[in-house]
Amino acid sequence: MAKITSLTQDLYRFMLSNRTPEDQLLGELRRETEEKVGALAGMMISEEQGLFLRMLVAAMGAKQVVEVGTFTGYSAACMAAALPADGRLLCCDVSEEWTSIGARYWRRSGLSDRIDFRLAPALDTLRALPGDPPLDFAFVDADKDNYVAYFEALLPKLRTNGLLAFDNVMWHNWMMDAANQDAETIGIREFNDHILGDPRIETVMLHVGDGLTLIRKL
Repeated sequence: MAKITSLTQDLYRFMLSNRTPEDQLLGELRRETEEKVGALAGMMISEEQGLFLRMLVAAMGAKQVVEVGTFTGYSAACMAAALPADGRLLCCDVSEEWTSIGARYWRRSGLSDRIDFRLAPALDTLRALPGDPPLDFAFVDADKDNYVAYFEALLPKLRTNGLLAFDNVMWHNWMMDAANQDAETIGIREFNDHILGDPRIETVMLHVGDGLTLIRKL
């Protein structure tokens, strides 16, 4: 087996220096999030993860994209920027306070016409989606105890060869400790187990951010 490189802080800084720089408005959104929500800013995806999502959406030529868990809108801005003019990103969240921060940056970036924000429980929104047009891509970064339910709600709406991306699947290594029995840790464990061996998909877990699982519908 090839040796896995441990990601030290120095190596992480080196990694960030060898990528396309973060857009100015995205940097402003990141900093405002850190100022407004304090420690909760850790819920925002990392810079390289945002770029990775943007590249995936662009490379797929995706037009129909869903996000479950929008927070302050950073990941939504990354994905919406990769959509064509007739593409649409459906964002699902239950916090008007947090998402209102992102909405200002979507307007400033000229992305508002590509983003359809739904302030409602995500499972209600997902289950009500029509099957046509099918989804090309979905990114899930919400309540971990509902990951299995989100997966099962999204997969039937996804086109063949479409992708699902689930964040935080390494869950800060907390799931590796059997003593951790909170609902979200259990949810991540159940999700990781649930998708293994599913004949409808193929899946890979990547060491991006706090762990990102990509799922392709067969």
